[in-house]
Amino acid sequence: MAHWYLSYNGEQHGPFDEAEAQQKARHNPNGFAWKEGFSTWLPITQIAELAAASTTVAPPPSPLPSSAHRRSDEIDFTIHGTEMQFVEIELDPGESAVAEAGAMMYKASTIGMETVFGDGGPQTGGFMGKLLGAGKRLVTGESLFTTVFTHQGHGKAHVAFGAPYPGNIIPVALDAMGGSLICQKDAFLCAARGVSIGLHLQKRILTGLFGGEGFIMQKLEGDGMAFLHAGGSIVERELKPGEELHVDTGCVVAYEPKVSFDIQQAGGIKTSLFGGEGLFFAKLQGPGKIWLQSLPFSRLAGRMLQAAPQRGGSQGEGSILGSIGNLLDGDNG
Repeated sequence: MAHWYLSYNGEQHGPFDEAEAQQKARHNPNGFAWKEGFSTWLPITQIAELAAASTTVAPPPSPLPSSAHRRSDEIDFTIHGTEMQFVEIELDPGESAVAEAGAMMYKASTIGMETVFGDGGPQTGGFMGKLLGAGKRLVTGESLFTTVFTHQGHGKAHVAFGAPYPGNIIPVALDAMGGSLICQKDAFLCAARGVSIGLHLQKRILTGLFGGEGFIMQKLEGDGMAFLHAGGSIVERELKPGEELHVDTGCVVAYEPKVSFDIQQAGGIKTSLFGGEGLFFAKLQGPGKIWLQSLPFSRLAGRMLQAAPQRGGSQGEGSILGSIGNLLDGDNG
């Protein structure tokens, strides 16, 4: 028996048998559906088995903008490096890229810089609208400002952006992700102008408290390219419907909105307290694509703090003499 999955406002429900799916579709046909054999999610009103069960015919959701009606600039890019990567973006005249403050590595002389409130996208409501957009970024722990880089000359020009700590850069075409992506608060590096940077609130209290990123994550929306940064090596994985993966909460970089994100206790009390993996881990359930990182910055920073002299670490902390060796160290004399 085929199992159906339904999606409303980015939230996935299911699995359902066909009778249950038809009942859900009859109650609310303004959503998407997927089952084994489908290559992508389809509007409920376009699926014969479910549309026939609807008492009213509702128009399908608006399709993503075509290339003639794109909201975001179309940009070309090249990612350089292996473990210490940066991204070089190629701009045509009039095109722009938006980046976190301080992320620029170099730029052509014909590319102008402008610091703006929020994400540089069009805001409704004048100044108050811009202030509200900037306030959303402040809530996620980012700066009120971003920098917009616009090519003001002729021909093609390049601007490059580097990450604040070692790791890799993830290019994401948002139009291929259904127009939105949820990521951790400090993952965003840069994007094509037109990509909006908003909030995603965790609805479950335990997920917000122990999910590694708190109640607030970033939500990228639009139809252009966005670039995320992750620590260490990157795992990109496509979860099948119903497939479940348990992940260290700090290793989750980003996921599609249709992926279910929750937390689960890491074993029994003894395992949770002494296993070194924390009390909870993230539970990701498909269908949908996820991105994981092998070295969260919080883990790297924690090890560096432990090794700092004021926290008991030292150059010779591996010595068998321990603190006695410090007394004999000529550098401490």
